[in-house]
Amino acid sequence: MTVAVLAALVIAFFIFSSLLTDFLWYDQLGFANVLTTQWLAGAAMFFVGFVAMAVPVWVSIEVAFRFRPVYAKLNSQLDRYQQVIEPLRRVVVIGVPVVLGLFAGIATSTNWQTTLQWLNRTPFGQTDPQFGLDVGFYVFELPFYQGVVGFASAVVLISGIAALATSYLYGALRFSGRDVRISRVARIQLAVTAAVYLLLQGVSLWLDQYATLSDGTNKLITGATYTDVAAGIPGKQILALAAAVVAVLFVVTAIIGRWRLSVIGTAALIIISIIVGGIYPWIVQRFQVEPSERTVESTYIDRNIQATRDAYGVSDVEEQPYDAASDAEAGALAGDAVTTANIRIIDPALVTDAFAQLQQYRQYYSFPEQLSVDRYTIDGATQDTVIAVRELNTDQLGSSATPYNTTFVYTHGYGVVAAYGNQRSADGQPVFLESGIPVTGALGDADEYEPRIYFGQESPAYSIVGGEGGDDIELDYPSGSNDNGTNQTTTFSGDGGPKLDSAFKKLIYAIKFQSEQVFLSDAVNDGSQILYDRDPAQRVQKVAPYLTIDSAPYPAVVDGKVKWIVDAYTTTREYPYSKPQALSDAIADTYTERPVYASNEINYIRNSVKATVDAYDGSVDLYAWDTEDPILETWEKIFPSTVSPLSDMSVELMQHVRYPQDMFKVQRAILGTYHVTDADSFYSSDDAWVTPNEPTSNAASPPLQPPYYLTLQLPDQDPAFSIYSTYIPQQSGENARNVLTGYLAANADAGSTPGEISDNYGKLSLLTLPKTDTVPGPGQVQNNFNTDTAVANQLALLTRGDTSVVRGNLLTLPVGGGLLYVQPIYVKSNSETSYPVLQKVLVSFGEKIAFEDTLNGALDSLFGGNSGAVAGDDAVPETDDGTSTDTGGDTGGDSGTTDPGTATPAPDAGTDTGNSALNAALADAQSALDDRAAAYASNDLVAAAEADQRLQTALEDAVAASGQ
Repeated sequence: MTVAVLAALVIAFFIFSSLLTDFLWYDQLGFANVLTTQWLAGAAMFFVGFVAMAVPVWVSIEVAFRFRPVYAKLNSQLDRYQQVIEPLRRVVVIGVPVVLGLFAGIATSTNWQTTLQWLNRTPFGQTDPQFGLDVGFYVFELPFYQGVVGFASAVVLISGIAALATSYLYGALRFSGRDVRISRVARIQLAVTAAVYLLLQGVSLWLDQYATLSDGTNKLITGATYTDVAAGIPGKQILALAAAVVAVLFVVTAIIGRWRLSVIGTAALIIISIIVGGIYPWIVQRFQVEPSERTVESTYIDRNIQATRDAYGVSDVEEQPYDAASDAEAGALAGDAVTTANIRIIDPALVTDAFAQLQQYRQYYSFPEQLSVDRYTIDGATQDTVIAVRELNTDQLGSSATPYNTTFVYTHGYGVVAAYGNQRSADGQPVFLESGIPVTGALGDADEYEPRIYFGQESPAYSIVGGEGGDDIELDYPSGSNDNGTNQTTTFSGDGGPKLDSAFKKLIYAIKFQSEQVFLSDAVNDGSQILYDRDPAQRVQKVAPYLTIDSAPYPAVVDGKVKWIVDAYTTTREYPYSKPQALSDAIADTYTERPVYASNEINYIRNSVKATVDAYDGSVDLYAWDTEDPILETWEKIFPSTVSPLSDMSVELMQHVRYPQDMFKVQRAILGTYHVTDADSFYSSDDAWVTPNEPTSNAASPPLQPPYYLTLQLPDQDPAFSIYSTYIPQQSGENARNVLTGYLAANADAGSTPGEISDNYGKLSLLTLPKTDTVPGPGQVQNNFNTDTAVANQLALLTRGDTSVVRGNLLTLPVGGGLLYVQPIYVKSNSETSYPVLQKVLVSFGEKIAFEDTLNGALDSLFGGNSGAVAGDDAVPETDDGTSTDTGGDTGGDSGTTDPGTATPAPDAGTDTGNSALNAALADAQSALDDRAAAYASNDLVAAAEADQRLQTALEDAVAASGQ
């Protein structure tokens, strides 16, 4: 008994400590009510489920036992059963209901969201076309009612089984050959139980008619079809009434003691269910619908089209015919100057290695596999930007990864690194607009915004920071050339996690993270804080468990801070007549892996919340973005004061909000089919589209091409930061054609008016190409690039020696009255520390292809020597031999000094061959270049940094000498 009590106390303490650490985490963030609401709702649901199951089962067993026949003659088998059970009867009578109640309580506690939504439901203000009920009935009420009926049916069924077993065991129910004897009380109990069960089945059948509106199993469309309306729904109504009638017959049996009526009624119910529920709908489908399905189902197809477009927010898509020109005439891009100036030639999925090699500085820093795309106002102009934060990566610490270091010293990353999306240096590197340690550049210096990254996608599981009265022990950033080799240290001064200001808190967190460091280390004092659950998406998900989080949070420098911007959605699967799809499948593409098993099926989605997570202190802010979403309104009633109004969002934050990519992916998947609004055409699938596969992929099952962010100008619209994707025909096999059929874009610029979203934000525009045209799609264009003889020869030159060619993202832009394809070509050394360098740009318009050192040169070459517009890389010099000249720009080696991030063109020695100072400077620059190359080859970052510094000095001397 002592061991059992001690074990129970230990288990209880572990449970208590887990609950307390959760509360401390939520309380520190200011979202304690979210956790307590969940706890209270779960506890209440557990209690209801426990009582609702345990009490009826106990009553059923107790009634059957108390009113058993006292002198019933039992057979020898039952006598033996009684002898075994009787000593344990009291335990069984109490234990069985309690155990069943525990399971029922656990099952019901997980449905707290359904119950709270029902209690706080909000009307949609839209009615379904079949029953005329508000959509909110299907989203909030029907799931709750079905859950209650299902649970009640299980309780009644289990209670009936318990009564039947008890009655049989104690002789109230006896079988003798074909003769069945049952006591009066047992008859009443079993008959009433059967009546209640049948009544519940009648209610379930009645509710099932409404569930038909969101059912798409083995049907042409989601929702009630002609067969459902003509046979299925009336059949469910008939069966519901029939079940109620049979339930009355069981009540009659309980009263008069005759089973014949109830048995006959049950048999009749089974026969009716077979006829009405199976045979009749099959007849209607087979002989009435299938011969004229296209005509008969047109009304219900229209319902499905309208509901699906409404549910996914694409009903207002603006379709515009686009007769794409194919002739690349001189000056054709004169009217598209904004678009061409902002064409992004930096591929965010390829330059992460360049960011790492040029801006990582230390092995314990890292950048994500795919960088983010945002826009910033630089010198009064909006500039598309490839951006990332320099995060801490403790996996690369090697032997330095001691528990003390990973807990107290290496606690955070440092700084933002950003590059112009439309520029590159002459040697093919990104042109940084924000870089270096300490950070500096167009986005601000270290004293203008907080550059420390304590909360990110790669942050350690936990860190202990802050403290009182001690030395700075957290590594802030590595030493630079002016720091005498001493790394900079800091102490966290924000409010980012629960405080470890008592021995008890230290103990429970030591248990949570299974680390004695938390409890024993002298680095922990009353001012220390423990930071954990640091991923931005995870933090938003925890404080708003009702939201679905976008797969791509992105960082932005906002209001003097680095903030993660996280898009979040309200979704449901219960919207009537709307086509469901697996969210995980819809968002899968080149950058988002397709899961083994599809999950999270939805048929309604709204980007209802924009969230931010402060990269320094981890604070979470939720902003109500779609204030007309009834699901968000419902949850705001459940968790009041957790979502801030849009008016609280700053102007600077508004400028960095963008249209979410997962939402766009879901919408493009839907519009591939549901851009068709004519029922006949929809039925025939004669104009169905799909997203093209990734053209650069060599996989057997290539992923879909992702959508891309960039600033562009659609026909008859103003230039705007947008997200776009393309369509090709939905065909497979030998007849599949990779020709463009549509171009979908969404305005991703929310504007800069406080508390007011731009009218154009989220506007979906669909350019539809004539069916008679054969404008090549991305796959066909990529094939043309690969098979062009001139291109192949130049690519062969680029792959000579120990280098290989890497093809960047293939962009499609509606400019010059046609469609322009742009693909950056990177060259990468096969050595271990290499990174892709942008060397060439491929472009295509109509049937013409151009392949030049720069985008500007390629466009001019493509459009008769003068495209009429200037691209962002027009300042990069062209070379005659197909290679770019190394300017010797700062490569961001391990110097710890500010990297201006701009490439300085090398002076031409031929302009002043007699200038000895210039020649000496050029010689020094060449020597530094050689030393730098050797340092990178040996992975000696320190030597590379020194070479970079000498190179910079030499270039400054050369520039000064050339101006003499």
